[in-house]
Amino acid sequence: MAVLPRREVLDLEVEQHGGPGYLPEGPSARPVVDFSVSVNPYGLAPAVAEAIARAEPARYPDPHAWALREAIAGLHGLTSRHVLVVNGTAQAIWLLALAFLSPGDTALVVAPTFGEYRVASQLMGAQVAFWRSLEEDGFVPDADAIASRILRSRPRLVWLCNPNNPTGTYLGRPQVEVILEACVRAGSLLALDEAYVNFVESPWDSAPLLESGHVAVLRSMTKDFALAGLRLGYVVADPSVVRALGKVQPPWSVNSLAQEAGLAALHSLDHYRRTWAALRRLSEEFRRDLRELGLKVLPSATNFCLVRVGSARQVKERLLSEGILVRDCSSFGLPEYIRVGTKLPRQNRLLVEALSRHIPIEEVKR
Repeated sequence: MAVLPRREVLDLEVEQHGGPGYLPEGPSARPVVDFSVSVNPYGLAPAVAEAIARAEPARYPDPHAWALREAIAGLHGLTSRHVLVVNGTAQAIWLLALAFLSPGDTALVVAPTFGEYRVASQLMGAQVAFWRSLEEDGFVPDADAIASRILRSRPRLVWLCNPNNPTGTYLGRPQVEVILEACVRAGSLLALDEAYVNFVESPWDSAPLLESGHVAVLRSMTKDFALAGLRLGYVVADPSVVRALGKVQPPWSVNSLAQEAGLAALHSLDHYRRTWAALRRLSEEFRRDLRELGLKVLPSATNFCLVRVGSARQVKERLLSEGILVRDCSSFGLPEYIRVGTKLPRQNRLLVEALSRHIPIEEVKR
């Protein structure tokens, strides 16, 4: 009999994500127009593409990504000791769980949200508790209720995605400060995932929260900078937190192409800010067109939104037959919703027209 892995691995239920891993495999697989992921559809800035072409993949990358760390630190008015560059925010989530959770600890997840918070926490043997926002409240989290839960249960880690995936809700600084104050009193670390924050029209600056020593801010560069294939992100936190994460990060996690692309992206912010502004306008038009079909489209601060369609599984399968992929939100506990990320106008129109054919609107309204 084969050697069995530890119990946490045996019992682990892995998470389903959007993108290629969400497609059927084998000979029937074919290219699709992919609305299941939420990335910048305008693509790379020219300078970023040039930097990737110049990179030297035959050489080992800087294991600490110092040049990129310093550039990120300057962007946030911090020092490089406050920054850790990672292989996408998914790696940051796993590093936080690895560094700060032990068997028997509690991790509190503000749900419905990204599933890797649960997966990473359970893998370390922690007990995962959920505070769940309600559909009748527009899935807007209640900061006071979350703070009360933190003070009662005293979790080791609190996972808060802001803006949230998949709901698109975005808490203001006063609400997050209420949650953070509870974390300080309870001795908890707040993992504040801001992977989608650059898509928000008027984001607030979370860097001053680092003074508490109880928050780690997670940022993605894969979605907003159109670098999903390279995998790039970073954590900003108190230097003691950054040191702990650095100790458990696998060597050479961030390849040389990603580091060069990240540096070039930070020097091309004017380009990206223009695309983010254009994407916000496109998102408004896209949601208006979806609502004109008679569908319930939830408000969203980001480039993606939830759409109530009845059976998400059936709608996904019908759309996939036409080469269109959407995110079935059943894995978030939302089986009546799909999540769609805004793409370019012609592609958005394809989805709107396909939904008009495949969704029994009167059934959805019931």
